[in-house]
Amino acid sequence: MQTALAEFIRGTDTGREADRILRACVHCGFCNATCPTYQVLGDELDGPRGRIYLMKQVLEGHAPTAKTQLHLDRCLTCRNCEVTCPSGVQYGRLLDIGRELVERQVERNWFDRLRRRLLRAVIAHPGRFTPLVRLGRLVRPFVPGALRRAIPAPRPARAWPVPAHARRMLVLEGCAQPGIAPNINAAAARVLDRLGISLTAAEEAGCCGALSHHTSAMEEGLEFARRNIDAWWPHVEAGVEAIVMTASGCGVHVKEYGRLLADDPAYATKAARVAALTRDLSEVLAGEPVVAALRLSAHQGKIAFHAPCSLQHGQRLSGVVENLLRRLGFVLTAVPDAHLCCGSAGTYSILHPAIARELRDNKVRSLESGAPTLIATANVGCLAHIQGGTGVPVRHWIELVDEALSP
Repeated sequence: MQTALAEFIRGTDTGREADRILRACVHCGFCNATCPTYQVLGDELDGPRGRIYLMKQVLEGHAPTAKTQLHLDRCLTCRNCEVTCPSGVQYGRLLDIGRELVERQVERNWFDRLRRRLLRAVIAHPGRFTPLVRLGRLVRPFVPGALRRAIPAPRPARAWPVPAHARRMLVLEGCAQPGIAPNINAAAARVLDRLGISLTAAEEAGCCGALSHHTSAMEEGLEFARRNIDAWWPHVEAGVEAIVMTASGCGVHVKEYGRLLADDPAYATKAARVAALTRDLSEVLAGEPVVAALRLSAHQGKIAFHAPCSLQHGQRLSGVVENLLRRLGFVLTAVPDAHLCCGSAGTYSILHPAIARELRDNKVRSLESGAPTLIATANVGCLAHIQGGTGVPVRHWIELVDEALSP
């Protein structure tokens, strides 16, 4: 793709990066074939190729409009197009650049600004979000079925094992996960404990920053990243093997810390080190040879696994969880169109509910097609979103492993 960047960005590091990405695009349109929003809306401007043209116009000096912003907002950032693209276009990075430029030039209406601020002010802070989830659970028996399913049922966390091993890893507690599914990290700690690894959390760490990054507050997102790095750094210096992510959405973002903070002289080196140490839980277990020696003691029915976009497209870990579950003896059903997004995408299901519901309903039909007794996933946002559209229980896959290994 030929480009003629405007003077305001030509010659800058950002401009050179955007120019390189744009020039890699050959207009083939393969990306539209796997884009969830294009499949639902059928609008060229709601597919990657159309959005690339919109961002190219902005980079070349054309004034963006609210319509430009809407089409960029509608992107789920699932990065399915990156996996599909034969030219290796780094669409996700270009979208970050494009959204930031448009955000500076197009003022959002008061309602949109308010709801984005409220989402960041509540969800990113466990001390505020968790009490709201508990309140929702109190009224859960009295609301209609669809809404009742959307409120996560209580699943108290079981006990964490006492750290007792020479091998040590950190885990990110996160922001929404402690309120929605507090047992996930405890289950991970118990499974790793069986493998001779102690998993602990740094109390000062919190939201990974992805929520702010994707809701028009990128600098706030960087502050969350810096806080986490500060919390983890003493443990890194003390020799932890890895920083484990049990939510794949957090994992794909923390793995980007090195790039996001590359221009921060106080944090660039630390951020790169943290990013290099970050591992999805499935990567950790798949790399442990003793996993094959684990034996399931509890009977499990058929399981449908939903691979989050952040796992299969963002982190390029497609098939890792599925293969691990099969090695452990679980029976997995076939899931048609497994590459498509469920519609959760962080706060997307709140900001674009109609599109998110249609994507969720399509995903639920695919997951239920094999008549599973359980649906498993690897990201708490997907877990909560999918549960709102099905009567089949939805769990994090590590919880199933932990329960199956319990004596």
